[in-house]
Amino acid sequence: MIKKIILCLALLPTLSFANKIHVATEIKTEKNEKYQEKIPKTVIIKTKKFKVRIDKQPNGNYLYQSWGANTKITAKPSMIISDGEVIPDGSGGNYYFEFNNNGTLYQVWRNYLTNSSKKAPYTLVVIDGNGETLVRQDAQIVKN
Repeated sequence: MIKKIILCLALLPTLSFANKIHVATEIKTEKNEKYQEKIPKTVIIKTKKFKVRIDKQPNGNYLYQSWGANTKITAKPSMIISDGEVIPDGSGGNYYFEFNNNGTLYQVWRNYLTNSSKKAPYTLVVIDGNGETLVRQDAQIVKN
């Protein structure tokens, strides 16, 4: 009888630890699913100089295509970058798409939470290999 009690006491911390891991994984999964629902499959934005289209690919990565601001999207893109990803920014719903083109980073930030009602919904940021910001332009959503 004493052996059974000792065995139960020895297994209790192990079972408790396994349960905590399972619960933490469920919570993380629920947060990721909620977060993923907010990101559209296609985003088309326009800055002063560029039009940018971002599409979710079947492999889960994102494709970046850009044109001059006055060029139609039906024309051949002037730049295409594949294998982009979405990176969450804080817990308020902001995120950005990031694409690497030979060391130059192209980021498209989604601005849900801002301190100004006049803030544009997106911002295009281009950063060179040395960390210098080459472009920072507010962007508006383009209707198809």
